[in-house]
Amino acid sequence: MRVAPQDSLSTRAVSFLVNIMSAYPFLSIIIPVYNGGNAFAVCLKAIDQSSFRDWELIVVDDGSTDNSAAIAKRTDATLLQTGGRMGPGAARNLGAQVAQANYLCFIDADCEVHPDTLAHLTNTLKNHPEVDAVFGSYDDAPRALNFIAQYKNLLHHYTHQNGKEEASTFWAGCGTVKRSAFLALGGFDVRRYPRPSIEDIDLGYRIRHAGGKIHLAKQIQVKHHKAWQLNSLVKTDVFDRAIPWTKLLLSNQSNVINDLNLQTASRISIVATYGLLLFTLASFIKGEFTLLIFMSALVLMFINWDVYRFFYIKRGFTFMARSIGMHWFYYFYSGLAFVLGILLHWQNQYQSRTVAKTIRVLKRSFGLAI
Repeated sequence: MRVAPQDSLSTRAVSFLVNIMSAYPFLSIIIPVYNGGNAFAVCLKAIDQSSFRDWELIVVDDGSTDNSAAIAKRTDATLLQTGGRMGPGAARNLGAQVAQANYLCFIDADCEVHPDTLAHLTNTLKNHPEVDAVFGSYDDAPRALNFIAQYKNLLHHYTHQNGKEEASTFWAGCGTVKRSAFLALGGFDVRRYPRPSIEDIDLGYRIRHAGGKIHLAKQIQVKHHKAWQLNSLVKTDVFDRAIPWTKLLLSNQSNVINDLNLQTASRISIVATYGLLLFTLASFIKGEFTLLIFMSALVLMFINWDVYRFFYIKRGFTFMARSIGMHWFYYFYSGLAFVLGILLHWQNQYQSRTVAKTIRVLKRSFGLAI
């Protein structure tokens, strides 16, 4: 019997592995959708028109009552169903279970990728193989034209574009994670975050806590279609972001990170906002607080001047002036949410200690093996 040379066997083995790897896509794009509407159709069309083509598309319908599933079926996407309203975290986890690529690319159903977004993403992953996760930002031209939507999306764009590239958090609007790292961490925490919240931020903290690296790639951008309104914005910022974020930070002191929305300037701005409010109210009783009112406003203007200048460059003086008022209002309700988050954290801590104390008493009293 003729024995093949060792180098020939090695070459065949390498070739076999290359063929296996090439059979799988580079990216598994996962889109959770709930009543996506026209924005979802635009999202899918934009992905199909991307210059980078080595991907598979997985759509997870999270109990939609509109035609989102029918829209997805008109594409080459793999369509999964959660069977009910489970939340985007659970939908993404379901998609990750069937994904074939080494990288999971999460894109929100109301986000429209640019033709080169996936190409920039892929180049970043190839140039930084040591990175476990990469995310980008909204662009500076949101689809919705109303003031609140323009303000919110431009603020998000500015925040991410001026954040540290070595990030300590994650964003699932347009973000990618190594599938192995994602599964090892158990994916998104759907027990703690059963509805749209900060499940992506929590994942980022857990990646960093496990020793992983996260990269903020500022050239990776998507267009946001959400038409924010004032009531929905405040409700989301307070109950789905600020309060759970505060509780998350307090539950693990190692997670207190000066990154993105948690910068020291934001904390000082909250204090200055409440100083401005209190001194203004006090001035109605005594007219001796004019200087303190002026100083509080000056601090807010000075600390946030770069973002206000950004608003002026992008949308002009009138937009900037309206944005300043909206920004100070944001600091006002963020401060309230922070206090509420602390109180709720203390309540949870008290309840946990009470339960633990009760169990210890039962053990001592009855010798229960609890």
